[in-house]
Amino acid sequence: MTEDLNIEVDHDQLSDQEKQYLLEFAREALLFGVRGKRLPDIDPGSGSISQKIFSPGATFVTLTKNKELRGCIGSLEAKRPLVEDVRLHTVAAALEDFRFPPVQEDEIEQISIEISRLTIPTRIEFDNPEELLSKIRPGIDGVVIKKGLRRATFLPQVWEKVPDVELFLTMLCRKMGEGSDCWRSENVELLTYQVEKFCE
Repeated sequence: MTEDLNIEVDHDQLSDQEKQYLLEFAREALLFGVRGKRLPDIDPGSGSISQKIFSPGATFVTLTKNKELRGCIGSLEAKRPLVEDVRLHTVAAALEDFRFPPVQEDEIEQISIEISRLTIPTRIEFDNPEELLSKIRPGIDGVVIKKGLRRATFLPQVWEKVPDVELFLTMLCRKMGEGSDCWRSENVELLTYQVEKFCE
């Protein structure tokens, strides 16, 4: 989860203009993706586009329709330029989230886009479950749980519906496909990260 990626990630806050750029590119990606068209290339040399959005970044893109979740997909690792990560996950959230049918063209105008830009996940060091509970900050931390080849995450936004830390971890274990109390096991690894969230 936090292995060396040999990539330098920029964690400075984005400007309002940079956020707007990313939302515009996400909206374009949604249109092209749902219509089955290839995404147009972006010229990083264009003087009108902030170069910061071409720096490496990891994002989750969340789509909502009438304030209800319609798709959410992302990555915990910065493997590509921020703008490309956003575009890729916008299309994936619309078409590949197994929890929902693919977004249809007649839904596009009803879809709202939210982008979460992640910091690098850091491992939580703890000696017992009680200490673990004290190290997780509700409303601030996204949490990753990892066991063997399995892993799952909840973005910080999930705290709005699940404010209790123990219940939060229980639900995360279930999401990973493990027992409700797997977070108490010595065989799991837990990490936290934070997000810079912005939406249309």
